[in-house]
Amino acid sequence: MNSFDNRRLPRRKLRIVVFIFMGIVLVYTALVIFYPKKLGSPTADQQDSTSLIMSPESKPEPTIQTPAEMPLPTPITVTDYSLPPIENGMVPVISSIATDQKVVFLGIDDGAFKDQSVIDMMEKNHIKASLFLSKSCISSNPGFFSSLIAQGSIVENHTLSHNTKMVKEQTYDQQKSDICGMSDYIYEQYGYRPTLFRPPGGGYSDIMRQAAADCGMKAIVTWIAKVNGGSMQYQIGDKLRPGDIVLMHFRPEFKQDMQAFIDAMIAAGLQTELLEDLL
Repeated sequence: MNSFDNRRLPRRKLRIVVFIFMGIVLVYTALVIFYPKKLGSPTADQQDSTSLIMSPESKPEPTIQTPAEMPLPTPITVTDYSLPPIENGMVPVISSIATDQKVVFLGIDDGAFKDQSVIDMMEKNHIKASLFLSKSCISSNPGFFSSLIAQGSIVENHTLSHNTKMVKEQTYDQQKSDICGMSDYIYEQYGYRPTLFRPPGGGYSDIMRQAAADCGMKAIVTWIAKVNGGSMQYQIGDKLRPGDIVLMHFRPEFKQDMQAFIDAMIAAGLQTELLEDLL
């Protein structure tokens, strides 16, 4: 081999190396284009799904449950119920009203819990109620209930002492003193005399019915459904019915109880109304 051939040999080797390198590049490029998954390169669909996962704009907004609110009630224009009269010196006892009107009646008892949230919630939901108050529960701040009266609620009689055993432990004279004394107290505080009486605990007797009548009451009012611990409890059925009288209390869980009552009314297509307006 001459010296000229010796100079050409390195060039040939270089060309071979270049050709091999270019071949590797071409093969790799073809693999990337036609077999991307095998090489870990994301496809267009994968890129789109990745961007959806990572993009903060694509995250769904959390659902916030807003408590239901009562719409403004339709005024009642027709009275289709008559309260039974006092017979044999005893007031009638009612736990519901026979009516075709889509109304229920709320009685809120005792008066121990006094918070601005009570006033705000009743006003916001257009709730009027019979407030069966006891002096033993409200004497620390009787003026609190003036705001509820201004909204349309009415204070009724729940005795001075709130003795839940009065029907068994008190004589006629003692019961009369407890009931009449509360009527006097309501007149002193709010300027009118109540006409409805709810016994503490709900128990009653003929002696109590007579004592209530002698104190100017028109009826003893019990209940057929009640709100307790944030849920409705029914004596009949599993929903509110037109004319039902519902028991509730002024307690720290007032907001939860009132919301349960509102939800039950909406579900039944009913609205609250003053019991006194139908009697």
